[in-house]
Amino acid sequence: MLTYFQAIIFGLVQGVSELFPVSSLGHSVVLPKIFGWNINQNDPFFLTFLVATHTATALVLFLFFFNDWTRIIKGIFRSLTEREIKESDADAKLGWLLVVGTVPAGILGLLFDQLLKDLFAQPKFVALMLILNGLMLFGAEILRKRAKEQTEKGSDSRIAKLSFVQSIKVGVMQCIALIPGFSRTGSTITGSLLVGLSHEDAARFSFLLATPVIGAAAVLKLPELATKQEAVVLGPIILGSIASGVAAYFSVKFLTKYFQTKKLTPFAIYCTLVGVILSVVFLFR
Repeated sequence: MLTYFQAIIFGLVQGVSELFPVSSLGHSVVLPKIFGWNINQNDPFFLTFLVATHTATALVLFLFFFNDWTRIIKGIFRSLTEREIKESDADAKLGWLLVVGTVPAGILGLLFDQLLKDLFAQPKFVALMLILNGLMLFGAEILRKRAKEQTEKGSDSRIAKLSFVQSIKVGVMQCIALIPGFSRTGSTITGSLLVGLSHEDAARFSFLLATPVIGAAAVLKLPELATKQEAVVLGPIILGSIASGVAAYFSVKFLTKYFQTKKLTPFAIYCTLVGVILSVVFLFR
């Protein structure tokens, strides 16, 4: 089980690393190993704790983009009423792009859930994946398509110019983040850059995509909180979720401004160096 202090640390790390392109699952796996905490990462409670902190992050994302989600959801219903997705209706088009982009990760997550749990408690494996995540981010900057000059004002209008095939490609990239050590934000921003979005629009698309994916995981896992085993330790879950939500708020606020002018390179360097250092450390432990 987790102490209150451990729950806060896990929550803060999750809230930051979920939105920064550095892998929240990867950090959650290696954290106990680094600090020498005796935590069974395959324990149902720990997995439920992580889902709860992820849910707090998703809630913060939803509230942060609440006005945008209101427009997007209205757009989806408008298109259903009209039985047509008009290219001129950016909100409706963006909504369906998000639906299409969510499908690949949802399907693979259901199919390979148990396999991913088995991989989850292997810090050495995660350290290697952190290196690969860093290389992926480097590759995104090298291979990305230069964003075309856009006449549309507003990020959502620019994102809505993507085709559904391009959205699926981004969704497939998001599936990589099902492997601990790979970042959901990093993989979706990478996919978005490769289909021609700017860093600013890629980050926004990534944050919007994260909300339904994390929310779906919560629907499947949060009922476990009602079991008798987890109920007696609900305190750390609540405290960790609050810490995660606070960290997520400041993270998304920072990153939405950061990607207006900056690139993935610092995060690529961080993941590669941390992965190499941890690989060496774990090798001699």
